[in-house]
Amino acid sequence: MEAPSSDVSAMTEPINACLRSRLKRSPLAQWTILVAISLPLAALLESMGLPAALLIGPMIAGILVGSNGGTIRAPRLPVFAAQTIVGCLVARAITGDIVLRFLKDWPLFLGVILCIVAASTALGWLLTRWRVLPGTTAVWGVAPGGASVMMLMAGAFGADARLVALMQYLRVVLVAAVASAVARQWLADPIASAVPSTPALPAHYGWHVAFTLMIAGLGGALGIGLKILAGGLLVPMTIGAALEALGLVTITLPQWLLAMGYAFLGWSVGLGFTRDILIHASRVLPQILLSICAVIGICALFAFILVKAAGIDPMTAYLATCPGGVDSVAIIGASSHADLSFIMTLQTLRLLIVLLAGPALARFIARRLQ
Repeated sequence: MEAPSSDVSAMTEPINACLRSRLKRSPLAQWTILVAISLPLAALLESMGLPAALLIGPMIAGILVGSNGGTIRAPRLPVFAAQTIVGCLVARAITGDIVLRFLKDWPLFLGVILCIVAASTALGWLLTRWRVLPGTTAVWGVAPGGASVMMLMAGAFGADARLVALMQYLRVVLVAAVASAVARQWLADPIASAVPSTPALPAHYGWHVAFTLMIAGLGGALGIGLKILAGGLLVPMTIGAALEALGLVTITLPQWLLAMGYAFLGWSVGLGFTRDILIHASRVLPQILLSICAVIGICALFAFILVKAAGIDPMTAYLATCPGGVDSVAIIGASSHADLSFIMTLQTLRLLIVLLAGPALARFIARRLQ
């Protein structure tokens, strides 16, 4: 009975090898497969009422392609452009009240952020000291934000950059999935899977779109020119929020543009999961998942504290503290009708603190343990 199975395996293996070889030689074929998988996945998740379906669908498709021999990567320019678009999207939710809110509750914001960063750093130190992961990999892998910076620093200090990449990317995927599920479960009414576009204005709609794209383009270019970390998101967000607060512009984004931006952001994460990374990490996958769950649990604990101590609604508190990508959290927060200004205030401040202080903290711990 085992012979037929063996024969079938022997017959299909050359076909599979030929297919993998063809995909590696043809980027166009890989992109065709990626899009063909992304569209039905996004449609399925959207029909289920899952928030950020247009982001998570392409992300899953990217994982399937990247981990099965795909060699394509999301182009940097469209991904960067998508970040600027999301920055403008977030700017619509940031009003003048956000400054007053920060000034009023700055001890709460800074206290929660510093506690999350400190707890995550302590977790990385313990995992490294207990040799759960090789070298100083855990220190860089559990940092709550700044994935690209953490991977660069990991390689510079001799840690396994591939494991760090897996930890960072896998955490983004898990956080996005959990946050979407929580948003779907928490809300009684069905919600849109993606952030709805600004309704068409009766007059000057085209001008509003043009000015929004101008803010995205100029803000992104300024972020690059000034070498601001995460400038593609933060600079257009700041400029757009300031101009809209002054009544000089109305941020307007068509739905098709948002959908394209979400797709490129999802692909940029999913395609990072190559077969080599997954095979290399298979032996320590339980430890990686445990560390990711620990980081998510730490942030969820502080979300609970926000709910009890500050009266923040649970959905807003969870999204504000979860250690996911700022862009994906912004998309999920907007589609779940949470307090996006509160979420983005805490997420943005934490991102800035991690990008500025995280590498220094990780270097300090790494040197002490070496």
